[in-house]
Amino acid sequence: MNKLPLHEAGSRLKKVQQAITEMQADACIITSAVNQYWLCGFIFDGYLFIFPEGDPILFVKRPSDIADERVQPIRKPEQIPGILSEAGLPLPERILFEADQLSFNAATRLQAALEMPQTKNISGELRKLRAVKSEYELEQMRESARIHAKVYELIPSLYRKGMTDLELQIEIERQMRLHGSVGIFRSFGENMDIFMGSMLAGDNAQAASPYDYALGGEGMTPLLPLGANGTLLVPGTTLMVDMAGNYRPWMDDMTRTFAIEHAPDIAYKAHQISIDIHNAIIKTFRAGTLCSELYLLAEEMVRENGLTPYFMGTVQQARFIGHGVGLEINEPPVLTPRSKEILEPGMAFALEPKFVLPGIGAVGIENTYVVHETGFEKITLCEEALVGI
Repeated sequence: MNKLPLHEAGSRLKKVQQAITEMQADACIITSAVNQYWLCGFIFDGYLFIFPEGDPILFVKRPSDIADERVQPIRKPEQIPGILSEAGLPLPERILFEADQLSFNAATRLQAALEMPQTKNISGELRKLRAVKSEYELEQMRESARIHAKVYELIPSLYRKGMTDLELQIEIERQMRLHGSVGIFRSFGENMDIFMGSMLAGDNAQAASPYDYALGGEGMTPLLPLGANGTLLVPGTTLMVDMAGNYRPWMDDMTRTFAIEHAPDIAYKAHQISIDIHNAIIKTFRAGTLCSELYLLAEEMVRENGLTPYFMGTVQQARFIGHGVGLEINEPPVLTPRSKEILEPGMAFALEPKFVLPGIGAVGIENTYVVHETGFEKITLCEEALVGI
């Protein structure tokens, strides 16, 4: 079992313990896989019980072979009070839950098992803590981005005339797995189902989706109405590739667009505006900037170039141009026109100003950046131009 370096685990535990104190609670219970991994370096079915001081207790249902001295095997949450009592620990009166991810039934059962303590939600605070990455986490994101770029560089060689978007996606997914993709695309919240990423060809890019991604797509089935829908890749249209950068636990995010042989002039113009927005943001902003300012600069450049009707969709236009990236693909901060979040050193975010052109398809790029005191570091280093395949 690969464990987190001790200094990483210890630093994260202290941050959560400080949050427990600041929120005037007696303990915090972690149940989500992503936060268990962030704090422990592994995932289990059970409860990570954290106190304001000292070591946490891992109440584990399964697996049964975790080699960790903090583990207390249980079958059900009703056993927790007895174990705490045997350890000379009082039952907490005020407990923090991950209410954004714990089901109502699970939360009420856990609260009853602990003799009805007062509860508060710590989900948002944990996401804020994870938003600022350590150098260890950032280096994993850089490694993921390097592999991500290698896979994208293969795309022209994977394309064959007469292919559909799904057929090409399958070839890309194969290369992703061969290069170490974990397959799972981790995301937060409702309406975030996805497979290994999104491919949008031609007018399928206009199809609105119920999912909270920048662009939609009809998908192959009403069960998952997102992404590729079997569109034939024909000359004069574009193909937008937004496949997961999940080659390490900490992910990057990247989108690149290809012209099927060629595309109309408007496609190259809009694609270049996307690149120009990236360059303007890199040049203009740094740590301490309001996230809304990035969005407003992008919006102004889009308006000046007469592309507002196509910005971030047509039928359904997204109202954000970027998002944080880490263990999940959609972490804080979010780049919206009303965001009050501020960019901090150590944050990593994906910037994705995109356009959808009727009859042609989607164009634009997405890069992942790391925030430093003096500016942004681009970690997705891959050809950005709209190239033909």
